[in-house]
Amino acid sequence: MKEDYVHIILADDDEDDRMFFTEVFDELKIATKVKTFNDGVYLMDYLNTDDCILPHVLFLDLNMPRKSGLECLNEIKSNPKFNDIAIAIYSTSASEEDIEKTFIQGANIYIKKPSSFKVLKKILSEVVTTNWQYQTNGLNKDNFLLRL
Repeated sequence: MKEDYVHIILADDDEDDRMFFTEVFDELKIATKVKTFNDGVYLMDYLNTDDCILPHVLFLDLNMPRKSGLECLNEIKSNPKFNDIAIAIYSTSASEEDIEKTFIQGANIYIKKPSSFKVLKKILSEVVTTNWQYQTNGLNKDNFLLRL
């Protein structure tokens, strides 16, 4: 049953961003199960439960209260239990420093939040249909920042 869907988690404190994100997946013709969390503490509490269904792709907003996306990324990367999760940084920030930091700390891709629903749909479709198992082998800075 678990493999019939692409399991996706979004951790983002912005309610509108969470709503648009889930709406995109309602419209896409991809079998997904989307779960959202409004901060990093709730996300990590969930991921650390024994009966948690680990996501195939985790979208992390960088700037969240209580626990930032960067703190979550560090925790996830330090725990072998989470080795198979593809991590997409999903942020309004386009700062080189944020991009560099998240690349070094092991995120798979960096997405600057688009302002249009149509572009968001295209980006999320591409990210979710990528086979991360093969993609991570040749990870380099040039293909880290997703530009559409």
